[in-house]
Amino acid sequence: MTEAIQIGNRTITASELISLLANYQMLPQLRRELIIDQAIEQNSRSEKVAIECTLEEVAQAKQQFYAEKQFKNEEDIQAWMAHQGLTPEQLEVITTRKLKIEKFKQASWGNKLESYFFQSKAKLDKVIYSLLRTQDVGIAQELYFRIQAKENSFADLARDYSLGPEAQTGGLVGPIELNALHPVMVQMLSSSQPGQILPPTRIADWLVILRLEKFIPAQLDEFMKVRLLNELFETWLQEQQKQIMSAASAAQGEADSGQHREGDKGLT
Repeated sequence: MTEAIQIGNRTITASELISLLANYQMLPQLRRELIIDQAIEQNSRSEKVAIECTLEEVAQAKQQFYAEKQFKNEEDIQAWMAHQGLTPEQLEVITTRKLKIEKFKQASWGNKLESYFFQSKAKLDKVIYSLLRTQDVGIAQELYFRIQAKENSFADLARDYSLGPEAQTGGLVGPIELNALHPVMVQMLSSSQPGQILPPTRIADWLVILRLEKFIPAQLDEFMKVRLLNELFETWLQEQQKQIMSAASAAQGEADSGQHREGDKGLT
């Protein structure tokens, strides 16, 4: 008997699902979730990085899930399960999945966070700086000398002459991570001292005048640990997806090549 689901007047068989998932661009998400589940299952069988959840953790995960869904009572839970087409066993899997994923992240990369942080620190440091930009060389030079001579404040000249959104804040930008800035600006700000006014420098279509206001070193606090853990997880996941796609492409290439060879036999 062929398994099928009924949606409105349409009956969808299992064989149709792959085509529908592709049409609705849902296959990448399915592939992502399957990769994660397979990795968790493999780790759960490993003695070195076993993923285990205590009864207390499972209970907390359920309560958190119910709170996120804003379930107020058992009727809300049953109604949601019916809408999603879930069994109680499937609900159990869903409510604890996030917990297992977090444990998988910690088991896989928790001991690598400190070294990864120091490798990435130069990009994670933040700066507050003042920016004035124009496309006219003469104006840029004149404004630079006026700031140097303290004829006008950086903020006043930025409001009057800067051609970017920083004009609204008197040229003040940040705090912002260095990795979000143009490489030339990163080099300029990283090598300057707070309060130092940097002469007009061409960056893309602009002539910019910069002043570092404050340098804010990145800290490996809890927020940063969560962020870096997620970065390592996503990098791993993208690599896994690429490997699967490459393997699928290679298999398809072999299949196509075999068909061509079979076809050529009829011509000899």
